[in-house]
This record gives sequence, C-alpha cells and structure tokens, in this order.
Amino acid sequence: MYNESKVWVGVTDRGDKVSLLPKMANRHGLVAGATGTGKTVTLKVLAESFSDMGVPVFMADVKGDIAGLAVPGTDSENMQERIARFGLADAGFNYKGYPVTLWDIYGEKGVSLRTTISEIGPLLLARLMELNDLQSDILSIVFKIADDSNLLLIDTKDLKAMLNYVSEHNSEFEAQYGKMSPQSIAAIVRALVSLEVAGGDKFFGEPAVNIMDFFNFGDAGKGMINILDSSSLINNTKLYSTFLLYLLSELFERLPEVGDMDKPKMVFFFDEAHLLFKDAPKALLEKIEQVVKLIRSKGVGIYFCTQNPKDIPDSVLAQLGNKIQHGLRAYTPADQKAVKAAAESYRANPDFDTYETILSLGTGEAVVSFLGEDGIPGIAEKTYILPPQCSFGAISESDRDRLIKSSICYSKYAEMIDPDSAYEFLERRGIEEAEALAKAKEEAEAEKQREKEEKEAEKQREKEEKEAARAAEKAEREALKKAEAEAKAAQREKDKAEAAKKRAAKSVGNTVTGTVGREVGKTVGKKFGKFGQTLGGNLGASLGRGIFATLFNK
Repeated sequence: MYNESKVWVGVTDRGDKVSLLPKMANRHGLVAGATGTGKTVTLKVLAESFSDMGVPVFMADVKGDIAGLAVPGTDSENMQERIARFGLADAGFNYKGYPVTLWDIYGEKGVSLRTTISEIGPLLLARLMELNDLQSDILSIVFKIADDSNLLLIDTKDLKAMLNYVSEHNSEFEAQYGKMSPQSIAAIVRALVSLEVAGGDKFFGEPAVNIMDFFNFGDAGKGMINILDSSSLINNTKLYSTFLLYLLSELFERLPEVGDMDKPKMVFFFDEAHLLFKDAPKALLEKIEQVVKLIRSKGVGIYFCTQNPKDIPDSVLAQLGNKIQHGLRAYTPADQKAVKAAAESYRANPDFDTYETILSLGTGEAVVSFLGEDGIPGIAEKTYILPPQCSFGAISESDRDRLIKSSICYSKYAEMIDPDSAYEFLERRGIEEAEALAKAKEEAEAEKQREKEEKEAEKQREKEEKEAARAAEKAEREALKKAEAEAKAAQREKDKAEAAKKRAAKSVGNTVTGTVGREVGKTVGKKFGKFGQTLGGNLGASLGRGIFATLFNK
C-alpha cells in the first residue's frame, strides 16, 4: 500500500510500519519463500503500491491469480480483522482494482506479445533452442551473414530460409566466415522446427512489442500493471525465461541513463526466477549479471521471486538490496544449510533468531530488510504482510476478455503481419536463380542442339560430297565406258563397212574377173568347139576370180 510517500509492505510485532523507500526501489529486490507462504500476495501489495506511486510494473502470472489486480477485493470477516489489526482504515485502505494490461505470447489470454528473430539475437535464441557451443557459434555466423546482406530475420521461416541458404551456398561463405558443417546447420534447423511446434511461430513475428508500451498509465496517473499470462507458457520453461530476459535486455538497451531518481521509471518482477539461471551458459550468466548491475542507472528495479535464495547466483544475489523472505522448510541437511545461508544474508536483529524465525514463519509473514536512506540494508524485521486492495483470486473470463479488448494496445498487436523479409527475399532469389539456371540449361541444350545439328549438317554435306564424288566417278566411268563402247561400236561399224567394202569389191572383182575370165576362156575354147568354149569359159571365170581374190586378200 502506498502510504506516506512510501511503499508500505507490513507491520512488525511492535506495530511499526515496514516500508520501502521509493528512491531505493530501483536497487532491486528478492521475494523468496516456499510454496503457500504468501509470495503472490506480497507481489500484489508491491505492484499496487508502485501503481499508486505512478510507476509502471511488469510481472508474470504463472498461476493465473495475479490478474486479480484488475478487480476490487471483496469484504469478508477475515479482511475486517486484517484491516483493524493493521490500522488500514485510517490509512485510506479501500477495495479497488488497478489499471492492468494483459499480455500473452500465444495471444489467447492477453494482447499478443511478439518479438523478432533479429531482436532476440543469437545468444538468447541459442539458449532457447538448447544448442551446443558449436551450433551456437554457427547461429551467430548466420546472423552476421544476414546483417551483412541486409536481410531481416523476422520469424522462424526467415531464419529457416537463411540457414538453408547458407548450407546450400556454404562454399561461397567459407572463405569469409569459416567452414560451417551442413550437419550442424541441419541440427539447428531441427531445433528451430521444435521451437515452432512449442509456439515459436506465434512468438516470433510482426508487429514486435515496443517496450515503451509498458510505460502507459491509467486513470489519475496510476502506473500500468502489465501482466504476462504464463499459465501455459510456464510449461515451456526455456521460452518463459528467455522471453523475460529478452525484455530486461531491451529495457537496458533502449532506456537512457537517468542516474538516481526519486522513484523508479519501471519495476520488473521476475516470478519463478530460478528458471532464468537453470542450465544457463556462462556467457548468458555474465549477460544477466551485467544487466542487473547496470539497469539500475536506467531507472528500472528488478525483483526476483523464487522459492529459495540459493536459486539465484551469488553474483546476482549480491545486487538485491531489498529482501522479503517468506517461510522456508528444512527437511534435509541441504535445506537447513540453505536456510542458514538465507538468514546470514540479513543484518541480525537482537530481538529474534533470524534462522529460527524463517523456519517458523506462517502464511503472510516474512523477514524483511529494505535499504535505508543511506543505502545501507536495514536490520531484519519479522513482518506481517498487508492484504491487497484488489481481489485475492483470479478474474472471470468475461472480465479478462473486457480487459484485453479495452486495452489501447489490443488493436496494435491483434493481427500478425508478414513483412517482406529474408524468407521472401531468398525465395525470390531462389526463383531468379532457378530461372537463370533453367535459362542457362535451356541455352546449353540449345547450343548442344545447334552443335548436334551442325555436326549432322556437316555429316550430311560430307555424305553428299562423297555421294557426288561417287556419282561423278560413276558418271566418268560410265562416260568412259560409253566412249569406249561407242569407239568399239564405231570400230565395229568401220570394220563392218570395210568388210562390206571388201565384200563389195570382192563381189565386183569376182564378177569382173569372172566375166573377163569367162570371155577369155570362151575365146580360147572356141578352138575346141562348143564344149571347149563352155569349159574354157568356166575355167576362165574361176581362174579370174581366184586371181582377184588373191590380190584383194593381200
């Protein structure tokens, strides 16, 4: 409860008020205690006080009852006893709800809360996907390649496209960025798919949350209480803790230095804080320690809420100046040692034994130590925590729906958009490369076809030339043969003519010589009579022909 310009948390056995000074609220704090000891009520009381102070708050709602801050509490006999016991009526206690904005990574029980792959960065993303050191290094290189190529990594499909692109073009990046095993890249892709199945496809996207939307105010200047519904998210502890750490990092990087202020600019409650440090690599632990140490100068107070202080690393625990320790149970020697360590972290109070008191604290009771005006931790005080002015329990579904849709952030983040980013760029590049490859292949096929056609044409020309040569040779042979045949025919005709001429000459010669011979024979034969004349004529003819034939044959 905000009273006398202080955060009034409870009262001691003596009736003294135990309050947190606003100017010391950004020195961080711890709210610890076993299950059922009243940590949630303490968180509500703190959140109400900061809101009344005009300081925005961000807190996670793991069990679903923190959202009751939006609804006024209800009167009861038990509440009347508490009001009278603490003297709350005179302090202006009244049942009331507070300005609340409900957020939900899954967009079901609150305004959709998203970020982008680029904004969360490779370090947190590697933890979220549970990558080993080698895979984490490769993921960082892929982010570097995307930055150097001016490619936006908005959602999981952008990162998946980028990983596949780097794997396919590994040889092109090897000289500048080093060798990246395709097997390691494939393992990162598989981890990314698992993250999508766990809800990462809803967590990563646009519009990404603007942390300045956490700095809104309600009526009368009350600080807005931003509540992240984590009833489902807590089942994925890596996603839950990584996202809250991302928000802290964003606050650290985005907010300007303000130095010491009269009150914080914002207070951040990290419920189930042990999840933040569980299995965290050394680099991440160093990052957390750096943020916790330095974010105070940005005007932000961080309050870790966990069951046991031992869940917080000593380097971080040393930065938590304001402590509220609810009851712890020591069933084992290890538990007793943890309780003793918690007790020894307080300035001793001579009125009671801190160790025994922590073991015997009831519900709604705590050992409290806040920083004083001089920044020195106060002595431990056994404190009875005030009741909240809001509802103790959860809110109805109708109230939740009303809160979600009445938020000024609802319309801004309701619909996820898919901007032109790495996936679309690489898809276009892939299409262009495929088209270029198809064109090159087509040109190569065309060139091959042209070469084939040219070879076939050359073969055809050679064939035609050979056929023409053979035809010419054949024609020449045929012409020669024909000429020879014609010469032979001419010779035959000549011989034939000569023969005919000889025969004609012979016939004429026979006729002439025969006639002459016959006449000579007759003349000679007249002397011997008619018989002699005939015989002489015949002999003369034969003799004449024979002489002619002998001369002709010569």
